Amino acid sequence: MPDRAPPPAYTRVMLKISGEALMGDQGFGLHPPTVQRIAREVKSVHDMGVEICMVIGGGNIFRGLQGSAQGMERTQADYIGMLATVMNALAMQTALEELGVHTRVISAIPMDQVCEPYIRRRAVRHLEKKRVCIFAAGTGNPYFTTDTAAALRASEMACEAIFMGKQVDGIYDADPKTDAGAKRYEAVSYDDVLRANLKVMDASAIALCRDNRMPLIVFSLNEPGGFSGILRGEGTYTRVHP
Repeated sequence: MPDRAPPPAYTRVMLKISGEALMGDQGFGLHPPTVQRIAREVKSVHDMGVEICMVIGGGNIFRGLQGSAQGMERTQADYIGMLATVMNALAMQTALEELGVHTRVISAIPMDQVCEPYIRRRAVRHLEKKRVCIFAAGTGNPYFTTDTAAALRASEMACEAIFMGKQVDGIYDADPKTDAGAKRYEAVSYDDVLRANLKVMDASAIALCRDNRMPLIVFSLNEPGGFSGILRGEGTYTRVHP
């Protein structure tokens, strides 16, 4: 009898990706083949029996901080950015459901015609029924990033870890795209991330993860099978620990 595959390292996780990850090689908007590729990565983990939450940024459509820098009132700019995350969440929902994965988009800003309002106990029940929950519209409040939304929802949903999909395979002491001598951290503490200003997440998200003792796994979203590989104990990544 063949050996059974080992159980995944975590049974409920948060996947945080940027809006820019959905652009592909474009400079703006959604690139459907890229959205579909990421959806296949999510499905491969879902097929392992792992319960998955997602938070997707909106920077491929609108970034509130940049709008504010160009003279737009900050609160209004942030609300526009929140709506951009809803668009990305709906695109990911479509790609996942085309693969047969049951999905719920849950918005911090009520918009009943397109998605559910955020109710924690209902969201937990969706996870228990093996539905992927995509949390949209950030925290519903201006001045908070989608990083903070991911840290908050992961804590509320009792996730065991946050997986942050990046363009590089972990946290480096310099930008590996411009510095050939950049060294990757195998593991680092949240205090060291804040002290060295490593810019993995914004400071309030890092503090929230640290205070709730939430492990953070930083990996490359461009590595095929990278998400599921880490859950099997394989792959290259950086683990940020409390």
